[in-house]
Amino acid sequence: MSTPAVSKALVWFRRDLRFGDHAALYQALRASGRVYCVFVFDREILDALPGTAPRRDRRVEFIRESLKELDELLIAHGGGLIVLHDHARTAIPRLAGELGVASVFANHDYEPQAQARDAEVAATLVAQGRTWHTFKDQVIFEKREILTGAGGVFSVFTPYKNAWLKALQPAQLEAYPVGTLAHRLARPPSASPIPSLISMGFSDTNLTTLGIPVGASGGAKLFEEFKQRISRYRETRNFPAVKGPSYLSVHLRFGTISIRALAQSAYAITQQNGDEGASTWLAELIWRDFYMMILANNPHVVGHAYRREYETVKWDTEPDLHRAWCEGRTGYPLVDAAMRQLNQTGYMHNRLRMVVASFLTKDLGIDWRLGESYFATHLNDFDLSANNGGWQWAASTGCDAQPWFRIFNPITQSEKFDPQGKFIRRYVPELTKLSDKDIHAPWLAEPILLEAAGVALGKTYPWPMIDHAKARTATLARFGSIRKPSEKPGVG
Repeated sequence: MSTPAVSKALVWFRRDLRFGDHAALYQALRASGRVYCVFVFDREILDALPGTAPRRDRRVEFIRESLKELDELLIAHGGGLIVLHDHARTAIPRLAGELGVASVFANHDYEPQAQARDAEVAATLVAQGRTWHTFKDQVIFEKREILTGAGGVFSVFTPYKNAWLKALQPAQLEAYPVGTLAHRLARPPSASPIPSLISMGFSDTNLTTLGIPVGASGGAKLFEEFKQRISRYRETRNFPAVKGPSYLSVHLRFGTISIRALAQSAYAITQQNGDEGASTWLAELIWRDFYMMILANNPHVVGHAYRREYETVKWDTEPDLHRAWCEGRTGYPLVDAAMRQLNQTGYMHNRLRMVVASFLTKDLGIDWRLGESYFATHLNDFDLSANNGGWQWAASTGCDAQPWFRIFNPITQSEKFDPQGKFIRRYVPELTKLSDKDIHAPWLAEPILLEAAGVALGKTYPWPMIDHAKARTATLARFGSIRKPSEKPGVG
């Protein structure tokens, strides 16, 4: 066993709320004789959330409940978690001084605001005579670890994925053996109860009612259940009424499960039997690395188009249409069901994220940034890189985006991916009695059938706010003037 290089260190937990397989925690335990652990409910982030106190945010509640489990695990191994509600920029250096630690350890964060915060914290620590160490933990490959043959950064996913798989080595998926050094964990010097939601200006949400499992145990339980059906993932992932996804996105977002454990399992299953379901899901994990790589190398995507020529797109300003989209009142049942699912649960199926994003940008002609912002406020699993990447993909302004002339038809998407209307009926109950055929476009149904189903367009359910065919023509004109010569319109 190595001799500790320093007597005391502090590990700052952020997007990595687990005890096992934790890069920064392991490295701190290796280097230090006594290791303290801290999490900060950063007021810089929380105070900027919309609404007035007490606010309701499932993410804050998810974090708090997950911290309770993390604290219990640390205590069981001789340590404990210091939990603060403060401004992290100043709280971390202050705590480091109070504890007398020589070093502070954390895992990399790739978001511009977080990087600016970390740079300030690091500078303050250095001025105090302490050291600052960060490690890769939330991705398999980061920043410029995967490059093109010419040494550049990828902008297209498929060649990035191929290079990612070629570069992958088993050692990169191995877990950090935190438990072997857990005896070096230090108890907090004084009692540090986890702040209550109300003390931080928040109140309980419907997190428990929704049955969203929290903490590392919750993530592990979901993953074990998903592995029983991973082989069917490729066939089931696009149907919102079917249990196809892993539902692990919020756990990846807050690090209650290790990306290495997920990638290792998916890769192993793929290598063992060529399982197409596992291979397809592994590709989704690689998409996550891809978007984090894009953000790390192209910070201008925050607030601006990745493809700078698309900054000139003239978006429509229609507050009433935007509000109806947010509230699930567009008159297009699949779009409305998806938005209502988001508003009620904080979750939206990935296929539906593409559908509603295409509808906002290509049917309503509204700036993708407004949709990105709404998702950022309401998604339990909100992640800047993936959210930005997904919205720019749908709006055709991003890297490897769908062509500007590919425009999802909300009716055919509904007929294809919710053919029996099961998902629509769950979230748009006013259409429950319509037939499987009519539920996708109620305004096309015979009046006598609408009456029999208790549907009064314009009263119990809105007329469609826009004609898709006309909207498509308008979008082609909007993008047409800035398209590249090689791009040719086609049927979306």
